Amino acid sequence: MNIKTQIKLGILPLTLLVVGSIVGSGIFSLPQNMAEASGPGAILIAWVITLFGMLMLTRIFQYLSIRFYKINDGLYGYVRKGFGDYIGFNAAWGYWISAWMSCTSYLVILFSALGSFDYFSYFGNGTTLPSVISAIIFLWIVNLSILKGINQAFLLNCVVTLAKIVPICLFIICIILAFKVDTFKTNFWGTPQLGSVADQIKHTMLYTVWVYLGIESATVYASRAKSILSISRATFFGFAITSLLLICVSVLSLGIVPQHELAQMKNPSMALVIEHVVGNWGATFINIGLIVSVSGGLLSWLMLATEMLFLTGKGNNHTVPSCFGKLNKTGTPANALCLTSVLISILMILAHFYQSGYNILIQLSTSMVLIPYLLSAFFVLKLAINRGNTFLIFLGTAGSIYSTWLIYAGGVSYLLLSMILYSVGLIFYLYARKQRSLPAFSFIYDKIYATVIILLGIIAIFYFYVISS
Repeated sequence: MNIKTQIKLGILPLTLLVVGSIVGSGIFSLPQNMAEASGPGAILIAWVITLFGMLMLTRIFQYLSIRFYKINDGLYGYVRKGFGDYIGFNAAWGYWISAWMSCTSYLVILFSALGSFDYFSYFGNGTTLPSVISAIIFLWIVNLSILKGINQAFLLNCVVTLAKIVPICLFIICIILAFKVDTFKTNFWGTPQLGSVADQIKHTMLYTVWVYLGIESATVYASRAKSILSISRATFFGFAITSLLLICVSVLSLGIVPQHELAQMKNPSMALVIEHVVGNWGATFINIGLIVSVSGGLLSWLMLATEMLFLTGKGNNHTVPSCFGKLNKTGTPANALCLTSVLISILMILAHFYQSGYNILIQLSTSMVLIPYLLSAFFVLKLAINRGNTFLIFLGTAGSIYSTWLIYAGGVSYLLLSMILYSVGLIFYLYARKQRSLPAFSFIYDKIYATVIILLGIIAIFYFYVISS
């Protein structure tokens, strides 16, 4: 098979991939989400803590991409280098599942946003039968666009990402011009109903955690980058750009609408905030921006999910069945893309028939992506201890503590539930080992790790389906 030559990706497309992955639907609801739990003072403190923690994770991914420049498998390759095949596989498996589940949430949000317009009211909350059918059709249209080539998909992602930044920037400019200090100072440290400042910070940080998911996305495409510096710089630039957008949207909105009123707004609250400044046309513009943003988020995460499954299946050292490491004539991992799209379609159907189960799976997806973050931080900490490097010890320790806190904030119950899906992954891993004529596990700690995952998965099934019922 003649595979079409792929153009190597530079800083701009990789940066826009990071921005496109992080900036999805969350930013459009961020003003209300944060004001609901905290006053302006607590929100500012929460952002300072979050910026520090996310900067540590950003620096971890930058360090790993430069230190292990010969590893072009991104996050999966780093964890595999540090802890072996099985734990590396689990990092990739968790990331892949989280990514395609996120795609499902983007489809639901997209058609829910369309349902807010009178002409498309039949889409309802995004899980009606017309929504599900339309979402699946749209998904496979996006699928076909990716099949034409990763470079074309990246070009489309660049265009969509730039398009969705426009309404966000317009929003920021408008609220800067209309910002009122007195309004911002109202309930600065919150109301008694919100609890102590410490409680407000904790609750607010739950939202800041989720809006940063995707910070590592440039490393996933390491094998397609022009240089290792492109990955490192794109990771930092993506972090800086999204941080500026997220903080401006959440903090400046409090200078337009007082905290207690903002907390009661319906979402997407960005539309209602700008409506206070420029009228109905502003709200309509933001809602259109939400639709574009969610469409772009779907494209970004579908590409990331496909690439991660491809990375684990390629070459002679694959950790999932080798069929997922194959490329088509355009250089696209078609088998990986097909399986990913099929699973998204199934989850969309589940969203229609079993709404509560769907919501659990979507929340679960966030918990699963945090485990690869933690493993990456542990790898840096391991390197730091072996080398005695003070800065790396600080970086690895800070990243590990912050990643652990993220998992705790996401909910221990969802961490436990994720073990069921990690247990299913063992089937894929063992089949790949059989293809390579290797024993099931390379190290004794792999057996212990697998046993713990299976036991926790059994406990999770017993707890959620026996005790809860």
